[in-house]
Amino acid sequence: MSTIVCPRCAKQHSVDVAKLPDKNSVFARCKSCSHRFPVNVEQLRRIDRSARPGLSQSDTPARKLCVTLSKGGVGKTTTAVNLAAGLALAGNKVLLVDTDTQGQSAYALGVHPPAGLTELLTGELTAEEALVSARNNLWLLGGGRSLAGAKRVIDRKSFGAEWTLSEAMADLENKFDYVILDTSPGWDQLTVNVLFYATELVLPVALEVMPLHGLSEFMQSLHSIQTYREVSLNYLLPTFLDSRANQSRQIHNQLVRLYGDIICDPVRHDEAFTRCPSFGKTIFEFAPGSRGAHDYQMLVNRVERGTPQSVGCPANVTPICGAA
Repeated sequence: MSTIVCPRCAKQHSVDVAKLPDKNSVFARCKSCSHRFPVNVEQLRRIDRSARPGLSQSDTPARKLCVTLSKGGVGKTTTAVNLAAGLALAGNKVLLVDTDTQGQSAYALGVHPPAGLTELLTGELTAEEALVSARNNLWLLGGGRSLAGAKRVIDRKSFGAEWTLSEAMADLENKFDYVILDTSPGWDQLTVNVLFYATELVLPVALEVMPLHGLSEFMQSLHSIQTYREVSLNYLLPTFLDSRANQSRQIHNQLVRLYGDIICDPVRHDEAFTRCPSFGKTIFEFAPGSRGAHDYQMLVNRVERGTPQSVGCPANVTPICGAA
């Protein structure tokens, strides 16, 4: 938080710099005398960064969880944002990293980061300079369209391109309890970088036929990553469960049978999920008593308990894609 002062009545106002628009200056209106005056946003950000306490170093490295699936529309960003927020509410220091060019994590949290992951990957800013405080105990490395340029930088590397993200994040390893990474749909060099950095995977799978095809394809691609490094599928999260639909229940039952211990309690369909991003709030802030908040709290509790036995891709995963 920073403070601005009305030039007419000298009234002081607290301002959350993270929620200011990505502009050099804006106009503010004094709540006391209604005077409208310009505010230098860039100067406020510099003051905020200089006053920000440094993240303390810990002896224990962060747990690095990647929320991913090559299929879109399965609830990856919703899961990443609410998992990160829930862990932060539980008292953990959490970093949310948005590796998607859509940059929806910042929108969902109602913040406007002036910089983010792109500036970290290109070396324009240090790790701590690229961070923005989104909530108490929760920091964000924002994504967005500029990541398209960062991907080209990675692609031009002739050696070790898959470790670019890991190298850039090295200074943050021991400053957080959890690093949660939100990924884009599809499979590109940045997704490969995320999988070379993360050690645990959270796979949201909508209980519909097409996302199951995406799960099968992702597992095949994951196997090629596991040839070079250890990364475990620890949490498979069924999403959009509609208990009134036979297909939804049947697919969920078969996922439980095939994946056993790594299946998390499902996230049920809840209209609040479509509304809370418009207000820049997490499900815990927008609808704390909702079933959606309950379901994501169950995921938070499960992650905090520790990693279950990871599994590989069942040989007979394909037939469930034809569930009627």
